Amino acid sequence: MPRPAVNVAVRAARAAGNVILRYMNRIDGLNVVEKQRMDFASEVDKLAEAEIVKELRRAYPQHAILAEESGAIGKGPLQWVIDPLDGTHNYLRGIPHFSVSIAMLDKGEPVYAVVFDPLRDELFTASKGDGAYLNDRRIRVGKRENMGGAMIATGFPYRQRQHLDTQLAMTRALLGQAEDIRRSGSAALDLAYVAAARYDGYFEIGLKPWDMAAGVLLVREAGGRYCDFAGREGIPASGNIIAGNLNVAQAMVDAIGQQATPALLKA
Repeated sequence: MPRPAVNVAVRAARAAGNVILRYMNRIDGLNVVEKQRMDFASEVDKLAEAEIVKELRRAYPQHAILAEESGAIGKGPLQWVIDPLDGTHNYLRGIPHFSVSIAMLDKGEPVYAVVFDPLRDELFTASKGDGAYLNDRRIRVGKRENMGGAMIATGFPYRQRQHLDTQLAMTRALLGQAEDIRRSGSAALDLAYVAAARYDGYFEIGLKPWDMAAGVLLVREAGGRYCDFAGREGIPASGNIIAGNLNVAQAMVDAIGQQATPALLKA
């Protein structure tokens, strides 16, 4: 049975999803700002985030919040981490692949997670110690024993273009072993897909906490592993992340570690 905090996060995610879908046919008229070079946000991001914050504050007014658009709200050991529209670039181009990501951290460790795909009505949830679920059906990471035949997901982050040559070298090294690599544009969904065995592994450079906080708990509760490029467990402060089942994650650490610069291997 879902924990109360998960139920609250689900309500918040669905409220945000309703906002996102409501504006889909009005994308051309949206107010879009460029936060950084090639890093865009729309009024939909802000409206969806407001719905999430409202639901969370109603249920847990004492909890801290870290939201992509609003930043940090309050302080404390219990913190909600929110990405109201993960895949904004896809959304603004009418590409049907984006999600809502909500996680609760307890002293920096994810304990509850929701990733919601409003277009497909797919709801990924997890609670620490209780497993991971897709629409109330238990999910597990894939059983692949090595990189042979693996389907790997990644992203090419616009904030980290200084590492582009290194990431291409990593991609080349992984493609030498794996079946294929996908770049779909939503880190939260990529991690959820690893948890559901749709992907065998995932790696990316320079993610923010809201990009991965929910997805990594899904992976762990589905029986997988997440770590940084040096293989250190936990949410990486660097944002350089690897996720997969135990075998594939280790194979990715080995392959990526041979290509990564010292800067990318730092904690």
